[in-house]
Amino acid sequence: MKMMQHPETTIPVRRPDLLATMHRRWKEDRAGHGLWPTARFFCGRIGEFLWESLPTQRRRRYGDAEYDWDHRVNTTSATVGWRERLLGQFHSSYQPTEPALFTEMMASLKIDFQEFTFIDLGSGKGRVLLMAADYPFRRILGVELFPALHRVAQQNLNAYRSESQQCFALEAVCGDAREFIFPEEPFLLYLFNSLPEAALMEVMARLDDSLRQCPRMVYLLYHNPLLEYVLTNCPAFNKIGGTHQYSLFRAGV
Repeated sequence: MKMMQHPETTIPVRRPDLLATMHRRWKEDRAGHGLWPTARFFCGRIGEFLWESLPTQRRRRYGDAEYDWDHRVNTTSATVGWRERLLGQFHSSYQPTEPALFTEMMASLKIDFQEFTFIDLGSGKGRVLLMAADYPFRRILGVELFPALHRVAQQNLNAYRSESQQCFALEAVCGDAREFIFPEEPFLLYLFNSLPEAALMEVMARLDDSLRQCPRMVYLLYHNPLLEYVLTNCPAFNKIGGTHQYSLFRAGV
């Protein structure tokens, strides 16, 4: 598989620090929601991490392994280390997208894929990048914060083989989505609830600025849209479709 490098996709790589991540999330949530809601959130996140660490729960995380078996890759959540799982509780927990739902979301797009770049912010182990390769996008780019997940994604991109593959220009980048510079070309942005509220607001503000400076057609697929109101408050975007599982937005000239 061809691995591409583009100057505009270079992001400073900083290994996320657990205490710094928790401190940043505490400050952002306390400023936005107050002390007690934030304290309850933190207690809930730690409790969920401990529950997910039980052996029975690890076996459950292997439940979506059929895709990996078919394509000889590693994209399940079962093999994610404890540090990344705990970091994920205060940023975004890793969870691979189901292939059937991804196909449904792609079918909702009435676009010429060849005119668009596909971008996944919070690309994890790269499953969505591999599934997007079944469509004739101009190129495909994933951005992942955690180096451990990024390394697995690179291995998966190198190992992936599929007779249905139509795009071979794939790239995985390790870095913070808040520092990502959007390319000046039409693109489809994919989010699987991959950012906490403050980070999503910052990314959308940067995207709004980018669209004002360089108008172009942009679609946004938001899977598990728990923070959909952040997108609806973005002046550049209009919601044009979706279900309870995802929302579809569009901005463009």
